[in-house]
Order: sequence, then C-alpha cells, then structure tokens
Amino acid sequence: MTSRRHFLAGLAATTLSPIRGWASVGAPDFLAAGLFPDGSYRLAGLDALGTIRFSLPLPARGHAAAAHPFKAQAVAFARRPGTFAMVIDCATGSELAVLQAPAGRHFYGHGTFSADGERFYATENDYEAGEGRISVWDANSFVRLGEFSSGGIGPHDMRLMPDGQTLVIANGGIETHPDSGRTKLNLPTMRPNLTYVDLSGTPLEQMELPGALRKNSIRHLAVRGDGLVAFAMQWQGPQIDHPPLLGLHRRGKKPRLLTAPEADQATLQAYAGSVAFAADGRAVAITCPRGNALHRFDVTSGAFEAGFALDDVCGLGTSADGLVFTTGTGVFGTLIGAQPAVSARPDCQWDNHLVPIHRHL
Repeated sequence: MTSRRHFLAGLAATTLSPIRGWASVGAPDFLAAGLFPDGSYRLAGLDALGTIRFSLPLPARGHAAAAHPFKAQAVAFARRPGTFAMVIDCATGSELAVLQAPAGRHFYGHGTFSADGERFYATENDYEAGEGRISVWDANSFVRLGEFSSGGIGPHDMRLMPDGQTLVIANGGIETHPDSGRTKLNLPTMRPNLTYVDLSGTPLEQMELPGALRKNSIRHLAVRGDGLVAFAMQWQGPQIDHPPLLGLHRRGKKPRLLTAPEADQATLQAYAGSVAFAADGRAVAITCPRGNALHRFDVTSGAFEAGFALDDVCGLGTSADGLVFTTGTGVFGTLIGAQPAVSARPDCQWDNHLVPIHRHL
C-alpha cells in the first residue's frame, strides 16, 4: 500500500508546474472505491488502463463518488444507508468537508455536480415520510442550501443531462428504513420511475415502466451525449421469468427494454450492477455481478451483441475506444473489440462503480 507521504512525493516528482485541476493528480479517467490488503477502504483515481494514480483512505466502505468538473475534488459516499459523504482534495489527500444527512435521512450513494461546479446534488431517503429527496449543497463551502422531491421513492443514481440544466433521477421505487437495515418494505406496491427535473427541482417529465414490470427497480444510469438515457434494473419480483435489466429512454418517448436470448438472460439472476455507453455511442452494456456477466447491445436495433463471462464484474465505464470494467477480484479490463482484455490487476477488491472524470485543466 502506497502511503500518503509516498503518494505525494511521487506526485511531486512526476508532474510539471504549474498544473491544476485533475492534471495535478495524474489526470485520472475514473474514480473507484475498493478494499485494499491492509483492510482499508480507499477511493482511487484510475487511468484508462487501470493504473492507480492515487488512493486515499475512506472511513468505511464506499459505494460511488462524484468528481468536480474543474477541481481535483471528489465527494465519496458511504454505502447505503450511509449518513455521511466525504469531500476530498485528491491532490493532498485532505478532507475538505463532511456532508451529513439531516436527522431522518440517509444518502443513497450517488450525487453530481452542476456543470459550472458551483452546486452539488445528492440523492437522499426521507425514511420517516417514505419519500425520495434531492439535497442541494454549495460546492465551495459545502453548506446545505435546500432540497426538493426526487419524484418518487428510493432515488439511487442521478445524472446531469448534456444540456447542463436538467437532472435525471433513477427512483428505484423501494422503501427502506435504517431500523430495518437494507430490508425492502414496500415490494407489493413499488413503482420505479425516471424523473427529469430542472436544477431548481421543478418536475419536467416522468417515465414509469409498464405495469407488469413495476417490480423492476431502476437503479443506475448512463447518459449519451445526445441525451439518450440508459438505465440498469434489479428485479424484485418472483423468479418466474427473466425480466429485462436494461432500458433506453429519450424524453418524450416510451422506454425501450433490451434483453438477451433466454439462455443468456437466465444466468443473470435478475440483477444488473452498472451501465455505460461505448465510446462511439453505438453500443450500450450492463454488468451483472451475481451472474458473472457483461452484456453488450446495439443501441439502434436493440439487438444483443455479445455476452462475456467475468467473475464478479460490476464497475463499468466509457473509455476512449470502447468500454472498461472492474471486478470484485481486482481486475481492471478493457472491452474494445470482440473480447475483453485484462489491463491491470492491482491487489485490491473493486467495489460497485467506475465514476467518470470529465477533466478540465
């Protein structure tokens, strides 16, 4: 394990001055949380080949993070139902602030900055009311400024749309309460949705799944440059069928649900972990850690292109040439052509997500 002192010494020796923003920490492409051999949970910055550019300690297991668009800063969330999120200066390893959910709330592990880097938005559970909320924070002082409705129950992932003025929220539809741990309290009545709001929280549009699929919890999101949203789902109903786990949605349209042939779909255990578009936007993929599989689809036709067997694969991101993925066994891999390739295998166990860093110097 590289110590913080060695990390900073190496950073000073391998970078040129003046540098600022994400370039000051080796210009990483992704953030990922992981468990390291000394038992520490850490947030790491990774390049497109899986090289660790930095790793910084977390107080507990991480889930996902959010990268500031300009500064080398990240907000790292505890795994649900966490009540805190750490704001980290990735250049120094220092803790800048700790976001605390108010009484009666917990975070869901995801958030996003505004395009200008002035505001930060986080998904929250108002568990006494059984309602989803989006909290708004000043991204300089990290003072909580307010909140608004997520448009549903159990908001998990959230992304800023390409227009820079709209948030898309994955309301998973599942009610939980910390007194019951991660127990799902409302499965008979759950109604997941995608909700689009402006940055003030004004509702713009909402998409619900067809009634027969109302137990398909919408969990994670990817957004293509033209505003097409991909969503990954986790089925909460009886295991009698093999429901679709990937959907595409464009505002003003009905969702398109994509599924693999029966023999491939049946192995996924009705659970998708992450979703991402390929670099050219022509393909979209999901990871299924319980089924040890990565599935890739053609966006235009919705056709299943290929399935790949990958042990405990969950993290998924867009690279310059295609897709990259991480696994709970420590693999960082690339999927550019017909077959995945391992490009790095650090001594750690990667957690659920690869968070892209859209770097600005």
